[in-house]
Amino acid sequence: MILVGATIYAFEIPNYFAWIDRKTSNINGIKKTLAKTGLAIAYFNPLWIFRHLAFIKLFSGNYEQINSNLMIIALWSFLANIPISFIANYIIQNKIRLDWRFMASAIFSALMAIYYALSETIFQ
Repeated sequence: MILVGATIYAFEIPNYFAWIDRKTSNINGIKKTLAKTGLAIAYFNPLWIFRHLAFIKLFSGNYEQINSNLMIIALWSFLANIPISFIANYIIQNKIRLDWRFMASAIFSALMAIYYALSETIFQ
C-alpha cells in the first residue's frame, strides 16, 4: 500500500485537487465552498474505496475476495463516511493552501485507510 500511495495516489490526488481549484476559480462564496467540498467527496467515491480495498486484497494474496461484495462494502463505507468526509474535505479544500493539501489529505487518508480496512468487518 505504501507503493500505491507513493505512486498512484501521489500522482492522482494533487492533480485532482489542482483541477478542483481550476474548476471552481470562477465561483465565489458558499457556492465555491460547497463545490470544492463536494468535488473532493466525489473523488473518494465507492469506486475509489473499492479500488483501495481491492489493493489490500491483492497485496495480501486474497485475489478471490475481489468481487461484487467488496463493491457493496465500499458503497456502505462511503455512505456512512459522508459526514466525516464532508467536514474533513471542507477543511482540506477551503482552509488549507493547495501546496499543503496533498499532505493534509494524506494524513486524513491514512486515518481513512484504517476505516476502509475495518469497513469490511463493519459492513459485512
